[in-house]
Amino acid sequence: MTDAYRELGDHISAALGDAVLRTEVVLGELMVYVPAARLERVLSFLRDDQKCFFKMLIDICGVDYPERAERFDVVYNLLSLKHNTRCRVKVAVGEDEAVPSAVGIYPAAGWFEREAYDLYGIFFDGNPDLRRILTDYGFEGHPFRKDFPLTGYVEVRYDEQQKRVIYEPVKLVQEFRSFDFLSPWEGMLQPRPVLPGDEKAAPDQQGAAPAGKTN
Repeated sequence: MTDAYRELGDHISAALGDAVLRTEVVLGELMVYVPAARLERVLSFLRDDQKCFFKMLIDICGVDYPERAERFDVVYNLLSLKHNTRCRVKVAVGEDEAVPSAVGIYPAAGWFEREAYDLYGIFFDGNPDLRRILTDYGFEGHPFRKDFPLTGYVEVRYDEQQKRVIYEPVKLVQEFRSFDFLSPWEGMLQPRPVLPGDEKAAPDQQGAAPAGKTN
């Protein structure tokens, strides 16, 4: 299958010229790298060309690389039922740049693009209904970005006095604590293993097996 994908990649590159940056086979899958400005042309070709015939859009997802100038990869997973083959198209885009919407080529792209916008903040130019789809109304930020705090920015709760749901800044009820316990693997490497909890036992019982049990 790898050779077949390599031949298909060569066919795509030859037909589309500079609309394709490069193609390669990675882990048995065909990867096609495309500049954002040429995305619509490439997707249309992959859908209609007889050797490709990728009629089904399986998914659109984002990948975050905060250290890159083009921060995001937008990944399109395509399937050809006729040829039983798959293709993955990748587009690199900056944080303040937009990707052409694929709704006119694959109608199913509408909700996938909304998900990528909601979770990563990636804009899709031409999407007829680019709204959040998974997070709540008034949600701040994009939770799949790697710089998004694990605690979020706000918390939601029902206020009994106001009889409605309210948003408040996140308040941590417990301060961060640093534990010095050794992991079980490190602890067992000590001359006399002492695991968390053993310090409560008498010195002659530390590291000993429970009564009735032997190694």
